[in-house]
Amino acid sequence: MTAFRPFQRAAASTRRGDILVIVVLTVLAASPVAAQGAKRPTATPTPLPPAAPSNPLRDLSESVQQLAQRVSMSVVQVLVTGYGSVDDGSKGETGLIIARQRSIGSGAIIDADGYIVTNAHVVAGAQRVQVVLPDPVTDGRAGSLTAETGRTVDARIVGTAQDIDLALLKVEAPGLRPLPLADYDKVRQGELVFAFGSPVGLRNSVTMGVVSAVLRQPYPDSPTVYIQTDAPINPGNSGGPLVNVEGELVGLNTFIVSESGGSQGLGFAIPSKMISAAYPQLRKYGHLHPAAIGLDVQAITPALAAGLHLSRTLGVIVSDVAPDGPAATAGVQVQDILTTLDGKPIENVPTLALEFYAHTAGETVAIGLLRGADTLTVSVPFVERPRALERLKDVTDPEKNAIPRLGVVGVDITEATSDMLPALRIRSGVFVVAREQESQVVVPLITGDVIHAVNGSVIASVDGLREHLDGLKADAEIVLQIERDGRLMFVTIQF
Repeated sequence: MTAFRPFQRAAASTRRGDILVIVVLTVLAASPVAAQGAKRPTATPTPLPPAAPSNPLRDLSESVQQLAQRVSMSVVQVLVTGYGSVDDGSKGETGLIIARQRSIGSGAIIDADGYIVTNAHVVAGAQRVQVVLPDPVTDGRAGSLTAETGRTVDARIVGTAQDIDLALLKVEAPGLRPLPLADYDKVRQGELVFAFGSPVGLRNSVTMGVVSAVLRQPYPDSPTVYIQTDAPINPGNSGGPLVNVEGELVGLNTFIVSESGGSQGLGFAIPSKMISAAYPQLRKYGHLHPAAIGLDVQAITPALAAGLHLSRTLGVIVSDVAPDGPAATAGVQVQDILTTLDGKPIENVPTLALEFYAHTAGETVAIGLLRGADTLTVSVPFVERPRALERLKDVTDPEKNAIPRLGVVGVDITEATSDMLPALRIRSGVFVVAREQESQVVVPLITGDVIHAVNGSVIASVDGLREHLDGLKADAEIVLQIERDGRLMFVTIQF
């Protein structure tokens, strides 16, 4: 018991100490809070501003602005100087007046190495071609109203394809931004598109519309096809890009149908599929090497179907098969109905023409045919379509026929060679077969030009042309009289 009591007293004392310690710790812990509360009252949280309401129109506007800024860095203005007939206003005069003229078109950069696509009609008859490159400071922002804004550089014509109205230019300039080509098979009627270019000389302009039709052709059996759009296109837009919402080149604006001369919502563009097929050939050869299988087709009409007792009133019928050609060898016959190409349904001539255009010599295509009540599939190889130019190349020696001062290879126009050429105004002179691959000389000559005279002196042969050029001073002004596409013109050359 005695031992127990001290323990009890000790225990009681310890409990009082614990209480004291707890009280002291509580006071110490609470003091800083009280002190802080005395110096800086607790602030009330500021409420967040209400979220801006969704605005689809604003979102669309901002997206178009960003697209325009990006695409405009790949669009150029094309300035062409040449000669043409003019009206001096005189009445009753029959004389033709030829004057120096300047025209404006558009173009699209498709390769960072300096290659630009435009329309062949934009550079037709050109003596000098220049392009106004995009200005990274103003283009896509404020824009510009004059053709003088931007960086102007000389361009040379690398090649042309008159049948599809396409031309390839080359400039020497760093930092170019090419436009990617769209997958044409994914282009759909009704999708948004934007036309860029220089309508009536107003550089760096953009208009918006939709794809009105994916495949249009000027005539029912024409092999040339176009995209139709209602995006406003005017003179000066020729050669400019038509792009989709991804900023990809869907087509190259080419012409309009209009009673007034201005846009009526009927614009037409070369499809990207044709551009992608033509570009490497124009870059390598200066012209196209079209492939063919040796047959001609027509659109089936109700009248045609009734007269020939066809099982279909729409589609594509074989109208001719070239003797001994690939199609004839494969067994294709006149009056066969062409139904598929590599498994793809063929419903009209434009679809077939576009598919054919995408193939090159050496490739093989599976053609589905309907012959009476029978269906069959034949395999037909593509071959290069014979060209007069190719026949001329066979008689051309690149070393013997080189004209170094002009950087081209030519051939004499004689009785033998003239039979290989189309109709010429003057059946003499030097026919330009190709450019010298290693030449650094840049002159405004293209494959197919015929050189008739130098500084007024008639030229009859390659040897005579070389001798005449070699007799001129290094800095002499050179004026060539040439024939291009059946038209005579003068070309000035300055070294």
